[in-house]
Parts: sequence; C-alpha cells; structure tokens
Amino acid sequence: MGIPMQRFTPPPDAETQWSRFEDYVREQAIDFFDGVGPIAGARAPGRLDIMGGVADYSGSTVLEMPIAQAACVAWQWRQDRVLRIRSVGGDDDLFPEVVLSLDDLVDDEGKIRPIGDASARLMRDPSSRWSAYIAGCYYVMLAAYGTVSQGKADSRLGELGANILVHSDVPAGAGVSSSAAIEVATMHALSEAAGIHPSDLTLPAWCQRVENAIVNAPCGIMDQVTSALGRDSSLLVLRCQPHDLLGNQPIPSGWRFVGLDSRVKHSVGGSHYTRARVGAFMGLKVIQLESGGKLLENYLCKMDPEEFLQYRELIPETLTGEEYTDLYGLLPDVVTRVKLEETYFPRACAEHPILENDRVRQFFGLMQIATIREEESASGSEQNEDDGLLREAGKLMYASHASYGERLDLGSPETDLLVALVQEHGPEKGLYGAKITGGGSGGTVAVLCRADSPVADTALEEICLTYEKRVGIAPRPIVGSSPGAIMFGARQILRG
Repeated sequence: MGIPMQRFTPPPDAETQWSRFEDYVREQAIDFFDGVGPIAGARAPGRLDIMGGVADYSGSTVLEMPIAQAACVAWQWRQDRVLRIRSVGGDDDLFPEVVLSLDDLVDDEGKIRPIGDASARLMRDPSSRWSAYIAGCYYVMLAAYGTVSQGKADSRLGELGANILVHSDVPAGAGVSSSAAIEVATMHALSEAAGIHPSDLTLPAWCQRVENAIVNAPCGIMDQVTSALGRDSSLLVLRCQPHDLLGNQPIPSGWRFVGLDSRVKHSVGGSHYTRARVGAFMGLKVIQLESGGKLLENYLCKMDPEEFLQYRELIPETLTGEEYTDLYGLLPDVVTRVKLEETYFPRACAEHPILENDRVRQFFGLMQIATIREEESASGSEQNEDDGLLREAGKLMYASHASYGERLDLGSPETDLLVALVQEHGPEKGLYGAKITGGGSGGTVAVLCRADSPVADTALEEICLTYEKRVGIAPRPIVGSSPGAIMFGARQILRG
C-alpha cells in the first residue's frame, strides 16, 4: 500500500490530453457520432481553491488555480429531436448513456419551457441526473437566444438534437469543481457547434445558471470563471461582485500548490453549505436594516473588518428560520431559501467572508511581492526572503481552514487530519500551509509547499501514508495546472 512517487508529478499536458480524447472520438466512439455534421469539441479544467472559497457568494475576492485534470466534450448535431449523452471514464454508479428528448426543453409549439419545468424534467430520474449538467447548457443557450417576445426557441437551435460525448478525469465530489468543468466544456463545445460565441464572462455566467436553476445547487460563480478563463500555472483573481476579473497572478517560481483529496465526498447542494450561505445572508440583512439602509449591493465584502465590528454584536448568534422570518422578513439571496425549522448561526457565518476577504487581500499581496523580487533578481528571490513570504502565506491558509470549521461548520475530521499533518511537517519539510477548499465538508485540502523540493515531495508522501493508516483509504493527489477553456480554445474534431 502507499502512494508511488510518480503520483506527485503532473499528468500529461492539456494538448496531450486533448489529442487522446480526439483519438477516442475518431477511433472508438465513431459509431456514436452517427449524425452527418461536423464534431465540435472543448476542454475545461477543474479548479483548486487556494483562498476565498465559500466567501464568493458574499462578494469576496478569490484566488483559484485551474488544475491539470479536465473535462472534454464532443458535440455533433442530429436532425431529429433526440439528445444522446454518453459519459466515458466516469462514475460507475451512473448510467453511462442517457437519451433525452428536446421536448424536455421545448414544448410542441416550439416555446421554451419555463426553467422550473425544464429542471424538473431533467432531474426527475436520480440515475440520470448527471446529464442535467449537459442538457441544462443547451436549455440556457436556447433561453438566451430564444425569441423573447414569443418565447419560442431560436430556429438554429430549437429543432435539433445532438450526440454529446463527455469524458472527465476531474474527481467528482472532491471539491475541485468537476461539475463546473463539465458545464464549461459543454457550453464551449455547444458554442462552437452553434456558431454562437458569448463573451468571455457570459459563458461562465450561463454555466452558473445551469448549476443554480437547473441542477439546483446554490454555488457562486468562481468555479465556472476559473474553468473558463484561468491560465496555466497562475491563480485567477476574481472579485465576485458579481464577477470582476482582476487578472491572473503567476505562481512565483518558488511556490507550489498541491491538492490532497480526502476521499470524503462533498456537495455544494449539501445541508451544511446551504446553512452557512443562508446564515451569511441573514447577517447581511440584519446589517442592512440596523444601518438604516447600508445595502452594500447585497455583498457583505463591501465592508471591511473594522466596519463590520460596528454591527457584529447586533447580529444574533443563533436564529431559527422562523425567528428570522418574523423579525427580518425575506432573505436577500435569490438561490437559497430559509427553512423555518432550521437553526442558523448568522453572526459567525457573516464574519467568515469579511475576514476571508481580508486574508485573500494579504495573500495576494504576498504573491505580488514574491513576483516582484523574482523580476528584480536575475537569480530569483533569496531563499530566506522567499521562505518568509511562504510562512506568512501559510499562516493565512491555516486561519482560513480554522474559520471553515469554527464559524461555518464546514470542516470534517479527515480534512482536519490532513491539515494537521501538514502543520506537523512544517516549513522544515518544505510545507507551509494548508486549508480545506471550496464548499468544505470533506473534499480536497490545498497545500502550499516549496517548488522543486524533493524534501517536500517526501513529506507529502509521508502524509498520505499516515492518512491511509488512520482513515483506511489513501488520499488522491491533485497535481499540476492547465489553461482554462477559453485560452485552450474550442476545436473541430476531424474524422479519420
């Protein structure tokens, strides 16, 4: 048992991965593509949440790394109204092929169905719900390009079925955005097939709508934007108000980010995540009312930690949903609702994004300093200076991790163990920081370590072995980076 050394080396680069997918489409799946038209394709990576995480829905800035693992999608139009969706190399618990009808999206009069109706139809069968992420992309594009005045489907789209092949090696339930990768790859391939090219930020916004309104998962937009617009070996810097792209920060040469998947599945649609989100918006509503009209554009992170202290004690520590509704009315969030019988923790849940946004700002500043030092020195930053920056960045990651558990109840014993093991090894072993990622409650831990360090690689292997002995399953390393879908570009797949 144990983790072989090669598990901590990156997988093949994006072009190699795509070439293999093309070969599969042309050689092994050629019978699946029985339409007469061309085959369009796209690739989109998952993401490793470095800092920001669940503060995205409160308007925080987030730092996200597109990972090497990705989803690839091939799309071919059909002349009938059948949607054939096949998944290869995916979860064994899923039906590998789902056949839907365009009638699930468009009625017999050619009118686009209401989004709630389309969602119910696509989500009705638990064994095939995974296909809603793909068919939902088609629905959202239909709705965007439908004839608004009559509510009818655009003639370029609303009369055609499709053969859609999906392959993804982004681990599902690991908190690295397997769903966003599939959505972005599908939407990008569909855009290429339809000859409709939304703006760089419109495409991920459509994908978020699939997640929120079709699949009914209350996620923010950081996953979709990273998958679409991230750059290889950089952190995408996004201020989620709602999606202000601040650029891509290159990872300094002495820094490295690695993910350790705890193998405890997490879900953005899970009750803990939803409760934390609702609690944050409850805190926002209290501030809006108690301040006499400080609406903050519905983003808590419009407020800095010092200003938040003026209102912190006014926010109740606990509230039932019924108490909140009686005292404060509606929730200022369009994708979640208050459960009357649930107990929420609005003060802590509102405090987390305020503090996390400040930590992100500090972390980003440390990366910028490291980059400037590299540029100013022909030989790179001095080891001791770089070490100091890494230590400070690591402290911010540990603080973020603690807040996940203490304020949001989004920790787990397994991810706590991984973070504790990183702390035990410490900077002396080339490991500087670690935190749970994304929606929490399991999933992946992001680790900050020194790049090109055999000592750090050995320490990571020791952590995996210790974890396996204590938990009974080896964590799954997530190593390497790759370009987002827009940078990689949509492709035409030529038949052999």
